[in-house]
Amino acid sequence: MVALGAAVLLTAVAFDRSWGGDLGWLFDAAFVVACAWVALAVAPRDFFTVGVLPPLLMLGAFVLLAFVDPGAIARPHDAPLQAVITGLADHAVALGLGYAVALALLALRQRWLTRVRRQARNREASPAPSRTISG
Repeated sequence: MVALGAAVLLTAVAFDRSWGGDLGWLFDAAFVVACAWVALAVAPRDFFTVGVLPPLLMLGAFVLLAFVDPGAIARPHDAPLQAVITGLADHAVALGLGYAVALALLALRQRWLTRVRRQARNREASPAPSRTISG
């Protein structure tokens, strides 16, 4: 899921760069959708990984851009560290929203899984009524 999330995000970077020159609303929307999608698609054993993934995805994309093309997230002559910080600051709303959506979906999935497991245990523990067929 990590690789898939990174691939989706880098694809969004490529589309947004080819469309508008710098990262804008298209990248932000794709980031939020990618965070939600990964949170819905991941296996329950990987909830923690996805829970910490959104900031790392954005940070990774911005570090890559800071070295390849800092003008996409900051001023063209900015140092890589400054470009990363500027990019994170400029896209903080998308980062916060994507992170909140991912955590909320993971919490809902965990709650649903707990309820399903509890119902399954209750069914196993309670004896089923016996039916006798008389003929």
